[in-house]
Amino acid sequence: MGFYFAQLLTGLANASSLFLIASGLSIIFGVTRIVNFAHGSFYMVGAYIAYTLVSLWSGSIFGFWVSVLLAAMVVGMIGLVIELTILRRIYHAPELFQLVATFGVVLIFQDATLAIWGAEDLLGPRAPGLNSAVRIMGEPIPEYDLALIAIGPVVLLAIWLLFHKTRWGVLVRAATQDREMVGALGVNQAWLFSAAFVLGSFLAGLGGALQIPREAVSLQMDLSIIGEAFVVVVIGGMGSVSGAFVAAVLISVLNAFAILIFPQISIVLPFVIMAIVLIFRPHGLFGKPGSEKGAPEEPDQPLALMDQKSAMVLMAALLVLAISPVFTADFTTVLMVDVMVATLFAVSLHFMMGVGGMVSFGHAAYFGVGAYGAAMAVKFLGFGMIPAMIFGPVCAVLAALFFGWFCVRLSGVYLAMLTLAAAQILWGVTFQWQEFTGGDDGILGVWPAKWASADKVYFYIAFVFCIGGIWALRRAAFSPFGYILRGIRDSQTRAEAIGIDTRFHQWMGFVLAGGFAGLAGVVFAFSKGSVFPDTLGIALSIDGLIMVLLGGIHALAGPILGAGAFVLIEDWVTRLDYWRFIFGAIILIVVLLAPDGIAGGIQRLLRGLKGGRA
Repeated sequence: MGFYFAQLLTGLANASSLFLIASGLSIIFGVTRIVNFAHGSFYMVGAYIAYTLVSLWSGSIFGFWVSVLLAAMVVGMIGLVIELTILRRIYHAPELFQLVATFGVVLIFQDATLAIWGAEDLLGPRAPGLNSAVRIMGEPIPEYDLALIAIGPVVLLAIWLLFHKTRWGVLVRAATQDREMVGALGVNQAWLFSAAFVLGSFLAGLGGALQIPREAVSLQMDLSIIGEAFVVVVIGGMGSVSGAFVAAVLISVLNAFAILIFPQISIVLPFVIMAIVLIFRPHGLFGKPGSEKGAPEEPDQPLALMDQKSAMVLMAALLVLAISPVFTADFTTVLMVDVMVATLFAVSLHFMMGVGGMVSFGHAAYFGVGAYGAAMAVKFLGFGMIPAMIFGPVCAVLAALFFGWFCVRLSGVYLAMLTLAAAQILWGVTFQWQEFTGGDDGILGVWPAKWASADKVYFYIAFVFCIGGIWALRRAAFSPFGYILRGIRDSQTRAEAIGIDTRFHQWMGFVLAGGFAGLAGVVFAFSKGSVFPDTLGIALSIDGLIMVLLGGIHALAGPILGAGAFVLIEDWVTRLDYWRFIFGAIILIVVLLAPDGIAGGIQRLLRGLKGGRA
């Protein structure tokens, strides 16, 4: 009995740490409606700064706790600088562009942290005065864990008092409920947003600083915590701090006992719980209906058919691409295959988001299912290349049919998070199922047939599949089905009023996008000769979002331009030192200068040139 009680206390200690970062994330989203991927970076930087300060005052109880608070305050000030210099400039941009901007900040933070503290993990000292263990029911319990268990509720109480007993807190709660009304009453929303962002950043920094006696400080801390933090916020309800506390306790305690019973499930358990909660209570445990909605946006611009000049430019570009293997090196040919794969993947995501109005944080799931489907068809079923290339997208369609049925019942951020949960569950199965998927070692030897083994021959196979897929999705966008999807996107209520089965059409749009993402994964698998679990990972899903949003979600050419720019820039900068910093800076520059994407920026430039000539 004592052992299980010790596990409970361990879960509660982890819950306090998770609650600190999740509460800050919830506050920021509740007020600003920004899905802040950089929140994990604040957590990581808080840990590094605390490590440095604690090392200066080693052995002092007073020095340790002052260092923790100072680290959190410094992170709060860093958050203020980011809010003033970057986010304040794009509050009126579509909220997904704000997400891309925060991902650019993540990349910058990673390399800035690497430059300052180095690549090695840093082991912080134990907290003075709390560096031993006490026995409870015969089991040793670290004193520091008991301190963390107490800190979580104390912080929750402090936040509750701040929000309910101060005028600022009342304004924050009002902004969480109705931002527009708060602005109409004359409240300075800009400084309200800044204050909320500082508080959220402070809490993230505090969570990271408190971790240094428990785990090594490393460059992987940001991405390892942000997924669980989002899960906690979504389960608790977007904008609900008390919901974040309950969700953190629920996830941490269940995880503490699940490790004992079924260790393999621990890496996906938070996402399984989130999926279950969202299916039965779409707005989270303590969220309110409508809390998934982000900032109000301008009505979506209509997707227009290309004019004659644009069509001629596109045909010329396709002709150049088709003949490029004749006069380019093999490396360039391989790079062009990567560009085509990324473009088909981005176009499939754009069809789901731009045409269907369904945001996905887990679109890589269907890319990966397609890739693994083809690889396993070759390995276990003895399929040739072409049959395997057909079998892969069929697997992706089946996966999209299953997960899409649940996803289209949600909307906004909750739909996006359920797609993320689906992707993480599939990733966990792929990572753990060693006998069939190869686990972390992947599946090797998925090479094209002998007649297609030359790079230039496979280039034309990829050209046919990828360009054909892009053409098919473009045709679908301007078919009656595509127009119905856009009608549902613009006003689901009106679409239902005229008798359209909105969920069925969104489901079919979800499946169509998933199938073509699977086709992109199949082409990718045969081009690389292997498949690994990262083809279903969060990183690839984020890459797809960046491609679509950098290119421009309101233009059919957007994902094409975005994917091409993304792959080529990534290929260039990854050869340089501190490439993440450079890449993140490029992302921020594009977002700040062209909030409507590269396609929108080009259109504005052309209109300006025409106006100047007139």
